[in-house]
Amino acid sequence: MTVNKVWTLKSIAKELGVSNATVSNAFNRPDQLSKKRRDDILESCKKMGYSGPNKAAQSLRNGRFNIVALVLPDSVEYMITDPVASNFVKGVSAVLENSKVNLLLFSGTSDSINAVSDFVDGFICYGSPRNTELIDQLRTTTKKVVTADFDIDRKASIGIDNEQAAYEIAKLAINSKDDDIAILGLRLLDSNLTCRVYDLPSSDFTCSISHQRLKGYRRAIKELDVNLRDDRVWNIPASKHNSALIAVREALTSSPRPNVLLCMSDLIALTAIKEINSMGLKVPEDIRVVGFDGIDEALHSSPVLTTVHQNSEKKGNKAAELFIDRATDSVLIPFHIEHGGSC
Repeated sequence: MTVNKVWTLKSIAKELGVSNATVSNAFNRPDQLSKKRRDDILESCKKMGYSGPNKAAQSLRNGRFNIVALVLPDSVEYMITDPVASNFVKGVSAVLENSKVNLLLFSGTSDSINAVSDFVDGFICYGSPRNTELIDQLRTTTKKVVTADFDIDRKASIGIDNEQAAYEIAKLAINSKDDDIAILGLRLLDSNLTCRVYDLPSSDFTCSISHQRLKGYRRAIKELDVNLRDDRVWNIPASKHNSALIAVREALTSSPRPNVLLCMSDLIALTAIKEINSMGLKVPEDIRVVGFDGIDEALHSSPVLTTVHQNSEKKGNKAAELFIDRATDSVLIPFHIEHGGSC
């Protein structure tokens, strides 16, 4: 037998003196051969270094790859360190692994989904990608698409009612018409700068959870007849301590100083609480702070953070189930308010 040769199904069958179908059955349809015949063929193939029919070629022929690309809103490096995103990925992977489907993490900063489109069964897209061109590509691809935390009219999406959740927590935080409010927003602008927001870009508000949350805050503020100053909304480009700290310090040194901070993530809110404490001020006596997400760290802050809790792992589970079931549902999962001591 010839060893160290690049074997194909056809050449290995010829070498063994059997049909192509017999070799294929030995690897893929064991019920078609006797155990001894199959074992003999597999043992011979092993000795010659042939590991079986080309899986990529098989996938191309049958149109199934058992791979799903999970499109993240930002770089893979950033997203796997974010506790909310990592819980979502955990939920997706648990369901896919149970169904023998592989997961490919795809950066939302990439130029095009075309790099992987020919080799995956479809896409689960978590949040609106930084590269907005990917959204148009996801709208038009012929592959299955499930979106999480935004909707692109592909008939399958999962999320929470972000506007209603923001409305409810804002109403909880605001006590008086005389309250002075600051909104520490997350990615309200397509910018890498931490800055004040005076005008929002004209965009589809249903596509951004941050814009939905801002809409909920403003609805509560209007209903409670409280004035939101024009310079009291910040854009924070990433849910990270250093990015949030710039906005927090600007807000806390504004005059008059706000006594209510509506934060679009728990990490932003935890940064705010730490800075307020370092200034010798008290939460909630001097400044009330609320967050959004319900991450584990929020339970260990001093005081414990009042926040919107969403089950990101369950959201990931459901996104994967929608994909596997080829569902066309638009699903909202429940949220609840975690009552801590920060407001």
